[in-house]
Amino acid sequence: MTIISTTNLTKSYGKGETAVSALRGINVSIAEGEFVAVMGPSGCGKSTLLHLIGGLDRPTAGEVILAGQPISTLDDDALTELRRRKIGFIFQFYNLLPVLGATENAALPLILDGVKPAEARRRAVEWLARMGLENRLDHRPTQLSGGQQQRVAIARALVTEPALILADEPTGNLDSTAGNEIAALLRQITSEWGRTVLMVTHDPRIAAYADRIIFLKDGTVMDDTRIAENQSNGAARAVEKVRVR
Repeated sequence: MTIISTTNLTKSYGKGETAVSALRGINVSIAEGEFVAVMGPSGCGKSTLLHLIGGLDRPTAGEVILAGQPISTLDDDALTELRRRKIGFIFQFYNLLPVLGATENAALPLILDGVKPAEARRRAVEWLARMGLENRLDHRPTQLSGGQQQRVAIARALVTEPALILADEPTGNLDSTAGNEIAALLRQITSEWGRTVLMVTHDPRIAAYADRIIFLKDGTVMDDTRIAENQSNGAARAVEKVRVR
């Protein structure tokens, strides 16, 4: 079953002769439980695509459909509710609140959605334990490594049990070891916990953890390649195939 699709998705900034096209008629479809990486050169529209799919921005034209529901016509309140309950976000710089401990950071989406604090804390602790942070529950961000902070951010993204996880360069601020650990966790989110993951990355090594790679260039889909299971160098080959065109 398709969880997310776009139809002629277009985003432009500015008007007239000064207008800049970030996306030009993107058509993609992603199935439930699929792990998809989006790659491409700087300025190709990767983050713009993620923001439109996540309802953080609105398209100039075209449509995003999440679980059968078009989202571009939703008002701001409905869009906020959809993001809070159906989408989890993971960012490059974690976006944790420095005055809160790991549990409070992970529980925050539930608290904002009106869940009672005790229940929010219980669910946050459960997800933090799955991230291997059962001994770091009360640590603040400054007391955690970069990889641990990103694990808290992943727990926060999953605590509302969303269908879709959007990850924007989730390993971009980590060393290679921590980056691989986070990529493996994203793989686990799909294979073990059944969520769909759409990840923007510039790193073929990280993209190789995905099921598919969508390669953007100049705001269009230049290639859409499925990576064979356990094919560790598949992403690098996919990128090379695009480069020689």
